[in-house]
Amino acid sequence: MRDVVEIGLGKTAQRGYHLDDIAIVPSRRTRDVDDVSTSWQLDAYPFGIPCVGHPSDATMSPASAVRLGELGGLGVLNVEGLWTRYENPTKVLEELAGLDGDARATKRLQEVYAEPIRPDLIAERVRELRAGGGTVAVRVSPQHTLALAPVILDAGVDILVIQGTIVSAEHVSTTDEPLNLKEFIADLDLPVIVGGCTDYKTALHLMRTGAAGVIVGIGGDEWSTTESVLGIRVPMATAIADAAAARRDYLDETGGRYVHLIADGDIQTSGDIAKALGCGADAVMLGEPLSLCEEAPAGGAWWHSAASHPSLPRGAFEVAGEPLGSMEELLFGPADEADGQLNLFGGLRRAMAKCGYRDLKEFQKVGLVLDR
Repeated sequence: MRDVVEIGLGKTAQRGYHLDDIAIVPSRRTRDVDDVSTSWQLDAYPFGIPCVGHPSDATMSPASAVRLGELGGLGVLNVEGLWTRYENPTKVLEELAGLDGDARATKRLQEVYAEPIRPDLIAERVRELRAGGGTVAVRVSPQHTLALAPVILDAGVDILVIQGTIVSAEHVSTTDEPLNLKEFIADLDLPVIVGGCTDYKTALHLMRTGAAGVIVGIGGDEWSTTESVLGIRVPMATAIADAAAARRDYLDETGGRYVHLIADGDIQTSGDIAKALGCGADAVMLGEPLSLCEEAPAGGAWWHSAASHPSLPRGAFEVAGEPLGSMEELLFGPADEADGQLNLFGGLRRAMAKCGYRDLKEFQKVGLVLDR
């Protein structure tokens, strides 16, 4: 039974832990790093590294999504982003990258995202992704899924990502017809990833919709303002472990249907990646770390998708910084700094080798310790 703390008369709170609160415990065995595999597979689509690109326009353009795919990850383009609102958003992105310390950054984000989404550009961007030769994945919000799905599906994507700050399998509305995830997914013949979620019960309900993958977390980092705006903070170590428990129960319930977990939040370094996978995730969603590579379309600036919300933005605008290196160097090194921000998946391989595990499924069994 998890610790329950009384915070006042008649009110209790469950204790939760962040990735910074835990550490990995090596086992009695070590392994040669060249014998370690970081590959994983979602439905019929194999990937060399457990990396999913966070669908922010700061990091994911058609070109950078293709490049991430070439390097073994999964790039995800936001079909509600700048690339489907502007024929060529390069000048807009350059302007945003130049908002260094500008107090109007959030207002300017709201202004540029006020441009309407163009269905013809959705089809064009999917064609560009397809021409890149990798797995084609796009993100849509739950609110716009029913309206945009026909265009997205006609364009021919491989994987659909339905992502919001918090996504549930049971949205209640007295004004609009809510998206029924179970019915919607049942009618599709492609894998769907849904999220984010923050606890066992929500994860289990999302798995029961037929989703191939569930995003755990809300993309929280130092630039996220979801806590100050909504009061929601996600202790990622606990959230991932809870979702992994839901997956075990769902496996028993269905007789073996496996749902992949993608951790999205508090992940900045190779050590964070290792700890997220050790808690039970199959892959991680990288946002701000990818903004530090040379291929990032916003030139080092960073903002969450929710940072441009027209009435309730949730995310600060990070000013552009100098790139740390190419995307390949960011993911695979070599690193010339000892802070874990470069060679992210080389660091993961080393962690797996130090603990004696040969693949990601085995590594999910690694021992953990609370060190705070």
